Amino acid sequence: MGKKIIETNSAPKAIGPYSQAVRNGSWAFISGCLPSDPITGALVGGDIRTQTRRVLENMKEVLKACKMDFKNVLKTTVFVTNLADFADMNEIYGEFFKENPPARSTVQVAALPKGALVEIEAVARK
Repeated sequence: MGKKIIETNSAPKAIGPYSQAVRNGSWAFISGCLPSDPITGALVGGDIRTQTRRVLENMKEVLKACKMDFKNVLKTTVFVTNLADFADMNEIYGEFFKENPPARSTVQVAALPKGALVEIEAVARK
């Protein structure tokens, strides 16, 4: 099977030359989701908890467009601008991945697009 570009209006539009997700057969590669409002594209909230929740709500919509959900996610990478926010991010993350969570890496980065505090990408398989 060839690659299929996934786009949904229920999640923020890509802010560059990339797709919200790419599907190839049973695999889906979800681009880094930012804490942006899906309608306005503006960054939401000023704290890590609010931003993490928005990121995962956006990812939920992209997964839905892939005909998947969080149970299909095998691996995530979480990018944060401050590892001191890890516990708060992790608590919200756990609300979305309640059982059988995916493999995960979490890394601190110097900066994220739009000044976000968190960005999460994922690999999923149906």
